[in-house]
Amino acid sequence: MSPRRLVAALPLLTALAACGTESALPESVGYGAAPQLPEARPQRIPTVKIAPAVGWPAGRAPVAAQGLAVNAFATGLDHPRWLYELPNGDVLVAESNAPPKPDDKTGGLRGWVQGLVMGKAGAGVPSANRISLLRDADGDGVAEMKTVFLSGLTSPFGMALVGNRLFIANADAVVAVPYQTGQAQITATPVKIADLPAGRNHHWTKSLVASADGSKLYVGVGSNSNVGENGLDEEVDRAAVLEIDPATGARRVFASGLRNPVGMAWNPEDGRLWVAVNERDEIGDDLVPDYMTSVTPGGFYGWPWSYYGQTVDARVQPPRPDMVAKAIKPDYALGSHTASLGLTFYTGALMPQWRNGAVIGQHGSWNRNPPAGYKVIFVPFRGGKPAGPPQDVLTGFRNDRGEAMGRPVGVLGVRTGALLVADDVGNVIWRVTPARP
Repeated sequence: MSPRRLVAALPLLTALAACGTESALPESVGYGAAPQLPEARPQRIPTVKIAPAVGWPAGRAPVAAQGLAVNAFATGLDHPRWLYELPNGDVLVAESNAPPKPDDKTGGLRGWVQGLVMGKAGAGVPSANRISLLRDADGDGVAEMKTVFLSGLTSPFGMALVGNRLFIANADAVVAVPYQTGQAQITATPVKIADLPAGRNHHWTKSLVASADGSKLYVGVGSNSNVGENGLDEEVDRAAVLEIDPATGARRVFASGLRNPVGMAWNPEDGRLWVAVNERDEIGDDLVPDYMTSVTPGGFYGWPWSYYGQTVDARVQPPRPDMVAKAIKPDYALGSHTASLGLTFYTGALMPQWRNGAVIGQHGSWNRNPPAGYKVIFVPFRGGKPAGPPQDVLTGFRNDRGEAMGRPVGVLGVRTGALLVADDVGNVIWRVTPARP
C-alpha cells in the first residue's frame, strides 16, 4: 500500500482496530508482584487507541496527588526526554527524538500504521539532537537560566558524569566530553567510547548509568522489533543491558531478554541495578505488563520466547524451550501497555514518605483500549524490594477529549529534594514538592 493510500485509510484502520477489542480487566490487575496474565489473543490488526498530542493550554498543569504541589521548572523545550543532575545542582535535559530510519520495505501495513500513529502522538518531530542546561540559582523552583549545553548529537538520551568526563548515550554510540563543575556550555568535540546497536532502531533510546566507582557503564538497548519479526540477526546485543568499559570501549551483555529496557537506577538499599522495561504488544489489551526488575548479571528475562517468566509467546518461531526454562520472572509489574520509561529511586529528605522508593514515568499506551499510563507513579520499597501497591504522583496528562496535553518520560530526584519530570509532549520540566500548608 502506498503512503498516500495508507494515510487515506488510516481513520478506517484505526476505527476497526479500536472497536474490535476492549480490555476485559481493570488496569490495576496488571500491577504488582503477581499480575493477572489472561489468555493471549494475537491481533491481526492491532488495537490502536492513542491520545493525540495537543500540548498544555495556558494555565493548565498535571494534577498532583494530595499533599503534593506541581509547578513548571522549565518551559519552551524541544521534546525533552531525559534528565541528569550535575554536582552543582545544574540539570541537564536531553532534547531528543528518534533518528531517521533507513529505508525499510519489510514493515508492511503494521509498520506504516504504527509510524503514522506515533506521529499523531507527538513522536514524529525531528530530533533537536542536543542537551540543554537548566539552572535555578536563586532556588525559587524555576530555572531562570536555560542554555544549550551540547549540540550536534545523535538522538541523545542517557547521561552520566564520571570524574571530569560526561558520558552520553547517543542512539548509535556512547560518547564523552570533558566537564568542569559550573560549566554551562561544552565546545569540545565528543569522543566515541563504544558503538551501540543502531540501524533500524525500532527502539532507539539508549539509557545510561555508571557504576559507583565509575569503572563500568551500563546501557539499556531495546529490541529491533516487537517479537523478533525482523529476524534475530537484527537483535544481536539488543533487548539487553550492555556493560561497557569506559577506558577501553569493550562491551559485553550484562543481562538479556529485556524487550526495551529504558529507565535504569541503582537501588539505594542493596546497591543492585534496577530497570524499567516495556514489554511486547499485539496479544491483547491486558497483555503484556510492563515491569521493573532488579537485574541479575548474566540473567535472561524471556524476550522474545516468553514473558513474565515461563509464559510462552506462541508467535515466536521456532520455539526455544531451553531459553524459556531459564527466563527470570520480573520483580514488579507496571501495567499493560503503560510505556513505563522513567525510573528513579527517591533518596531526598523533602518527601520522607518516599524514602528509597521508586518513581516511574509512564508515557502512555497506544495498544490498549481504554488507554493506560499517562501518569507518574510511586512504588514503596523496603529492604531493597517493592513493598506495596503503586500510588499516583501526577495525573491529568489527558484532557476530557482524551487528548494528551503532556506525556511524562524521565523522572529525577534532585538535591533540593524536589522531583523533576520531563514531559516530551508539553515541552515542560515539571517540579513536584510537598504542598504548602
